[in-house]
Amino acid sequence: MSDTSPAVPIVMDVWCELQCPDCRTALADLRALRERYGDRLELRLRHFPLEKHAHSFAAAQAAEEAMAQGQGWPYVEAVLDRVGELDGKGEPFLVEAARELGLDAEEFDTALIDGRHILIVDADQAEGKAIGVTGTPTYVIGGERLDGGKSQEGLRERIEEITDRLLAAAQDA
Repeated sequence: MSDTSPAVPIVMDVWCELQCPDCRTALADLRALRERYGDRLELRLRHFPLEKHAHSFAAAQAAEEAMAQGQGWPYVEAVLDRVGELDGKGEPFLVEAARELGLDAEEFDTALIDGRHILIVDADQAEGKAIGVTGTPTYVIGGERLDGGKSQEGLRERIEEITDRLLAAAQDA
């Protein structure tokens, strides 16, 4: 690790819903942040499935299975990139996307049936409600909540300001 990297990365919770068009739009910002900060910024996926999207709860469980198989963010991006297919095909698409990434599709299918990740999704949703998340995407970094569901205008710049400030403070510590 170089002298410019903090020992512990800055964590940003990304409250996301995999059937959400706004979350799909936010992918470009998330990719840019990952490219700019690398391992100095940890993007932590948090689930906030919305009732208006029929497949969002299953998609959140599938994302957790992808995390368990070591491909969480690639899976999230693959599903968000094809949100229209999720709308149309539902759970079979979630398994198909896993197979395309080389993940254990049968295990995905089993995970969706046995509900092994439901408690994680429920806990995220409850925590999100408790801190005032009302829509997706919503980011929490450095104690600040930034709501991308209303508008993503200027959000990446704001996240960069906060991250730069936190990284500078970590260096000075």
